[in-house]
Amino acid sequence: MSLEQVTLAPGYTIPRLIKGGWQLAGGHGEIERAAALADMDAYVAAGITAFDCADIYTGVEQLIGDWRRAHPEEAARVRVHTKFVPDLSALATLGAREIERLIDRSRGRLGVETLDLVQLHWWDLAIPGWIETARTLAALRDRGWIRLLGGTNFDTASLRALADAGVHMRTMQVQYSVLDDRPARQMAPWALANGMHLLCYGTVAGGFLAERWRGRPDPGLALANRSLVKYKLIIDDAGGWDFLQGLLDALAGVAARHGTDIATIAIRHVLEQEGVAAAIVGVRHGAHLAAHLRAASLALDAADRAALAAVLAQRRPLEGDVYRLERDREGRHGRIMKYELSRAPG
Repeated sequence: MSLEQVTLAPGYTIPRLIKGGWQLAGGHGEIERAAALADMDAYVAAGITAFDCADIYTGVEQLIGDWRRAHPEEAARVRVHTKFVPDLSALATLGAREIERLIDRSRGRLGVETLDLVQLHWWDLAIPGWIETARTLAALRDRGWIRLLGGTNFDTASLRALADAGVHMRTMQVQYSVLDDRPARQMAPWALANGMHLLCYGTVAGGFLAERWRGRPDPGLALANRSLVKYKLIIDDAGGWDFLQGLLDALAGVAARHGTDIATIAIRHVLEQEGVAAAIVGVRHGAHLAAHLRAASLALDAADRAALAAVLAQRRPLEGDVYRLERDREGRHGRIMKYELSRAPG
């Protein structure tokens, strides 16, 4: 199957599905190394030749680097997108030397001279330094250590500030789903006008947009991992458990018409939104590869969109711009929970 491609910059093309790496960091269950490496083989063979990771995803950069070193021919076709995520406690004192050290560490783990895409994440925009850090990363790009510079979870106002400071983000990684349309309001129009591309995570809301939650009672926040808690809070804000059940019913109806499943339709919905370059699909094991390939190839029709729109008209708009709600949760849940819920920013 030939997957649809998107060009992020001249000479830099990726498929519209990116294999995510957060699930390999251990927070979703034990990772079997040999199986994880075999999954990389399978995804690349299927044409999903872009991987997403981060320097804070424990062991994941090294794991991908080990796969690259064992498969040099295949690795030459794979784009690896990592994130630069300095610790919350280090933001106030972060300097150019430490930034350079951490970027060099990612180069070493991944076994490359030039990192394909580095995405900056800054836990608290009220702490100064993110513009200076972006400028330092841009300097490392100019030195040849980084090919493309992007970001994760910045809002549109901060993007404007970065642009005014002379830093152009080629991509922005954002949460986007049938539950969460915040990127459509301000960021997508800004991105289209300024040559930036949206890379989207959370398209299946941590797994809530799937058959196994249809018809189930509200679980509250007694959930298995931070990811589920984070997305459950979004569900509560977007309309609550009853709204989710109606949405799952609508997604299931569309899925039945296409001979597929709820998650596939949810991913496809995001891929069809304005400004979206690609969706990041979380992969802890390879069982979902066929469904991911289906999401890359099917097309929603007018009847599908109408069925979803009828339910989405009941959705409560989430407050603010991209990631603002998550940053503002400090007032409700406390600073530590805010940090812990967001430890994996993509």
